[in-house]
Amino acid sequence: MLNIFARASVSRVTDPIGAALVRIGLTPNGMTLIGTAGAVGFALWLFPTGHLLAGTFLVWGFVMLDLLDGAMARARGGGTKFGGVLDSVCDRIADGALMAAIAWYALEVADSPSLGAAALICLVLGQVISYIKARAEASGLTANVGLVERAERLIIALVGTGLSGLGVPYAVDVALWLLVAGSVITVVQRLLAVRESAAATGEAAV
Repeated sequence: MLNIFARASVSRVTDPIGAALVRIGLTPNGMTLIGTAGAVGFALWLFPTGHLLAGTFLVWGFVMLDLLDGAMARARGGGTKFGGVLDSVCDRIADGALMAAIAWYALEVADSPSLGAAALICLVLGQVISYIKARAEASGLTANVGLVERAERLIIALVGTGLSGLGVPYAVDVALWLLVAGSVITVVQRLLAVRESAAATGEAAV
């Protein structure tokens, strides 16, 4: 949802940065890999050891590099099909690593099976949300709806870990269970959107 409203404003900031990075010889795919490696590495290192605040800032910083690969691609005259696939795959890896790291923290540091369960549910639902859209588009259908898309998932999860790192009690728990609820709603929204898209093509629903 944020993606729709914020894209134009964000592009005004990132496009000049992306153009500058291209001029010094970096590539969009290289930036994608750097951002993913940093987000995954710091998530799996810092969250399971209880360093929530440091983990939040470092993971967020590397996730933000994901905005620059698109800007760099535009500066080079447009992205490639391989670059689009690589970006999507790396997004899934980074998202999965973040939720796995939070689950690891919940079970190893916080000793909270319920929080660990919430993180694992978020991990699965996040992958399902992305898969529904990808599978729909591969079938010539659309699923461009969703209360909680990738940007919202990252914001909610990292705000929770950041506040917990600052000492706010139950911040991670509240954030993740809200994310569970929002993700379930989003799965339903996308499935209904695919059903409507299929019906618009004349395909009968069963």
